[in-house]
Amino acid sequence: MRFAALASGSEGNALLVQHGSTLLMMDCGLSLREVKRGLHRLGLEPAQLSAILVTHEHGDHIGGVPALASAFNLPVFTSHGTLSSAQAPFARLPRLMPFDSHDPTPLVIGDLEICPIRVPHDTREPVQYRFDNGQHRLGVLTDLGSLTPHVVHCLTGVDALVLECNYEPDLLARGRYPARLQQRIRGPLGHLANQQAAELLTQLDCSRLQHLLAAHLSNENNRPELAQQALAAALGCTPGWIGVARQRTGCDWRELH
Repeated sequence: MRFAALASGSEGNALLVQHGSTLLMMDCGLSLREVKRGLHRLGLEPAQLSAILVTHEHGDHIGGVPALASAFNLPVFTSHGTLSSAQAPFARLPRLMPFDSHDPTPLVIGDLEICPIRVPHDTREPVQYRFDNGQHRLGVLTDLGSLTPHVVHCLTGVDALVLECNYEPDLLARGRYPARLQQRIRGPLGHLANQQAAELLTQLDCSRLQHLLAAHLSNENNRPELAQQALAAALGCTPGWIGVARQRTGCDWRELH
């Protein structure tokens, strides 16, 4: 199994997970042209995609889903709550596959088993995902404002983790965002700060961890080195071992062995 990011941040998100002939895209907040360019950079074509998995209805996560799914007749997996909040953009999608995030039965798409993970975020029924190929597990956790026992339970022992490090509190407080937006970001249904992400690592069994990727960093309120330093301190590793998914360039393939 391998994974890569086309983009990560408030301007648009798209993550790829591949095992065998199964190629999944988690969220798509990019234009069709940007998706094609990003896939080409990673040696892929859109026709190779198997499905799109949606986390929640914010535009930086679903803005490009209708165009991509319609152009390539892709199934779109989304929670019932997200679908109800995105009825207009999703209305004409040919292959909608809604699911109940409270149902413990995993999704099976091709060669991968996918577990939706309920998370606290300010949307209708937001989820993140864990991917399992029978040998390795990849956890993806962005867009949540607080940590829960359920999140810890679902992600402990994973072999790779893509983890939100959205902001550094001091930079957010000194920045240009209005007070109401700052409150939303810092709130329990907002986004994770660097130290909150680091706190999660202390609660997880990280003994199998091969890759850790900081994601969804704010261009305004964070810096990659601050996220790397916080996560490295929690793991007891060097900051350079921590990867960073960036807004413009995403990140290249990470392989699980």
